[in-house]
Amino acid sequence: MKLQYLEAGEIVTTHGVRGEVKILPWADSPEFLLDFNRVLIGTKEYKMEQCRVQKSCNLVKLSGVDTMEDAQALRGKVIKVYREDAPEGLIFAAELEGISVYCEGVCIGELTQVLDYPGNKVYVVKGEYEYMIPAVKQFVLSTDLDNNRMEVRLIEGMRTDEN
Repeated sequence: MKLQYLEAGEIVTTHGVRGEVKILPWADSPEFLLDFNRVLIGTKEYKMEQCRVQKSCNLVKLSGVDTMEDAQALRGKVIKVYREDAPEGLIFAAELEGISVYCEGVCIGELTQVLDYPGNKVYVVKGEYEYMIPAVKQFVLSTDLDNNRMEVRLIEGMRTDEN
């Protein structure tokens, strides 16, 4: 299911005296936030006047946040990005939870969790059985968020109760 807003990170501290904030992004890399020009914090929208990468974080200057005190008030807040601003074809883990998963046209369950392993993500699908499916093209054949449907290919060993 496509979401209107996607949680993208947390403001962990301030940076400097001109109101910049340091954001710990919840994406694969901090470069992800460079594609956006606005964020939602609570119920207020902020324009990102400047966004740059510093190690594994982002340093961001938000419109209307001009002092260290203004920035300090945002510390600990979650930032959200607008789905409509995301690049076409990009799918977020939060959008996959609850999607119906099919193998050869038969529903095998619902995706309940996305596990993040060093090699790749793994989808946990629960139905009559539980499956752990690597999130790679070889096994995830298609994903259609508009119709809440994912088509996969299963192989031996993906079902968690198999020997």
